[in-house]
Amino acid sequence: MPIPPPDNDLTPLRSPRVVRWAFGVLAVVCLVLAVVGAILPVMPAVPFLLLAAWAASHSSPRLERWLVTHPYLGRYIVAWRRGGVVPRRAKWVATVMMSGSAIGMLLFIGPRWFVLAAIATMAAVGAWLWRRPERMPGA
Repeated sequence: MPIPPPDNDLTPLRSPRVVRWAFGVLAVVCLVLAVVGAILPVMPAVPFLLLAAWAASHSSPRLERWLVTHPYLGRYIVAWRRGGVVPRRAKWVATVMMSGSAIGMLLFIGPRWFVLAAIATMAAVGAWLWRRPERMPGA
């Protein structure tokens, strides 16, 4: 199924050059972190991908177009932009990964207050994540 183009047009950006450059650097760094997150089980990929797409929209219409029309990555970006949609499979993967990270931290990380704070943060993120819609509104 083809991915529709982004809602915004790709007109030239009006931000100062240094601001566009900074957003471009952020987009590339987040894209690299998303790739690393896709490989490492303890690091999320999708939040970095969404941040990369957002930063690219402020810096590089070409990079944003590539991300949004990518055959695999684009559907997540488009779904998020059109309604904050997170597919159920992604919710389960995130929940399992956060649970595994929590168990690993309980077993191997030192200061208990740090571990408990991290687990509380993951629980809050999990609760928020499961409240997100799983399908596009009206679909």
